[in-house]
Amino acid sequence: MSALFGPGGNSLSFYASGKKSTVEAPAWVSKFGLDCYEYQAGKGLFGSEDTFRKIGEEAKKHNIRMSLHAPYYISLSGIEPEKRLKSIDYITKSVAAAELMNAELIVIHTGSASKISREEAVSLAKDTMYKALEAVGDTKVTLALETMGKLNQLGTLDEVLDICSIDKRLCPVVDFGHLNARNIGNFFVSVDDYRRVFNTIAEKLGDSYANTLHCHFSKIEFTNAGEKKHLTFEDSVFGPPFEPLMEAIAKENVSPRIICESDGTMAEDALAMKNYYKSLIS
Repeated sequence: MSALFGPGGNSLSFYASGKKSTVEAPAWVSKFGLDCYEYQAGKGLFGSEDTFRKIGEEAKKHNIRMSLHAPYYISLSGIEPEKRLKSIDYITKSVAAAELMNAELIVIHTGSASKISREEAVSLAKDTMYKALEAVGDTKVTLALETMGKLNQLGTLDEVLDICSIDKRLCPVVDFGHLNARNIGNFFVSVDDYRRVFNTIAEKLGDSYANTLHCHFSKIEFTNAGEKKHLTFEDSVFGPPFEPLMEAIAKENVSPRIICESDGTMAEDALAMKNYYKSLIS
């Protein structure tokens, strides 16, 4: 086993090459030299069942591992019961789409912690996830909770791991750019900074969760409130740097899946990470 790399959504170069439909993405990603792909449904699930099924067939054909990013407007910790429980419906629909496209997990935003205490937000999120697990029933799709980039959002590493601890069918998604942004930069500088994340997950959830961690990576501009916008690897101001992460993965001998969410250069930057990683283990 080794680390897998791929884009979150379609790069500008995907469309520049004449491609128009995400059904074409698995073949394009494979030819580009990458291993996985995350379908972006952040603004909603607008595709048809037939389209999702075709994406899954193409992914299987080209040996591309799939994941799906559920809608951004899911809020596990919403204080209005009707809106919070509506998130369960969005999660079940995301799972159904993921099953059609052979995606192994869906990425879920944890919600807000701006109007209540963080402890209350975690408690609400746990309750929502208990109900979501019951609603989705027997599925091979893992529900994965993402670390978030704004200070007023629920989603520190510890909070995500706490929520995931309630059921083995949950797992964390570590967005290194988000964690760096919510800590106002310089959070990930050295190899040991990144290794600490894998070690913390192993200690709190078990080695298997750390060994196959689903990750997001991009450089992200931030303010005192945390995340502002995603950048490309050409940025030399905000970070975090990807090289120490690749070195940490090689040293820890883990096999994460790393989805790049750079602004328009997702595939190119994912390939840069993969090439650097391969140079370390060859």
